[in-house]
Amino acid sequence: MARSQQTFGKKENEKKKQQKRKEKEEKRQERQANSSKGKGLSDMIMYVDHEGNFTSTPPDPRMKREIEADSIAVSVTRQAPIDPADLIRQGIVSFFNDAKGYGFIRDLQSQESIFVHINGLSEKVIEGNKVSFETESGPKGLQAIKVKKVS
Repeated sequence: MARSQQTFGKKENEKKKQQKRKEKEEKRQERQANSSKGKGLSDMIMYVDHEGNFTSTPPDPRMKREIEADSIAVSVTRQAPIDPADLIRQGIVSFFNDAKGYGFIRDLQSQESIFVHINGLSEKVIEGNKVSFETESGPKGLQAIKVKKVS
């Protein structure tokens, strides 16, 4: 009688498991050999030389240069103060729902639609009114505040 195929399959599976264990052990040993764990602090320290390059050797004290803190430039440019008159925009109320207390203003310059809540109104507005307003960042984008009618 012939041997069952299940026994052959079990042997093959066992061989595959043994091979995987062997590969895993080899990888573990390789990681341990290449590990930087256990090195001293002096092995991990990097220095910057007089050219500004990283090196593993300490810099030569004779090459030391004094630098004034004011000469260090940070990459952020200084901006001129913003004129409050530039923040005021002009627009037309394209939609406003008094019952719900919100609407939208179409900016005349950029033609973008800006959300306005009833709390941002200085005086009552209706659709079609020309208004002046300022903007601030709201939870879902720009929001109009200090909205006033313009005649």
